[in-house]
Amino acid sequence: MITRIVKLTFKPELISEFLTEFEKVKTRVVNSDGCLSMKLLQHQSNPCEFFTHSIWLNETALENYRCSETFIQLWSTIKPMFASKAEAWTLQTRFEGFNELVKKQ
Repeated sequence: MITRIVKLTFKPELISEFLTEFEKVKTRVVNSDGCLSMKLLQHQSNPCEFFTHSIWLNETALENYRCSETFIQLWSTIKPMFASKAEAWTLQTRFEGFNELVKKQ
């Protein structure tokens, strides 16, 4: 498994438009072959910054998604909304722990 984190910084006046576009494709993204989970996170003190946090079966699954029509269409739509270049990291989990409250649920 791999984790993919992508930082997206949007022009303030286009945040609502981005969220509308994301809403249209979020289910298709998370249902892509090899996608195990996905979150969209917004920075608490800088609302222009968003992060996608997704977990993939392997790098091949991630690359297949990145070559998909869903990704290409989404990226071409949101890229002009960026205030700065997107940043991305592909990570391998070395530890994952949960506190006792989470374990009991």
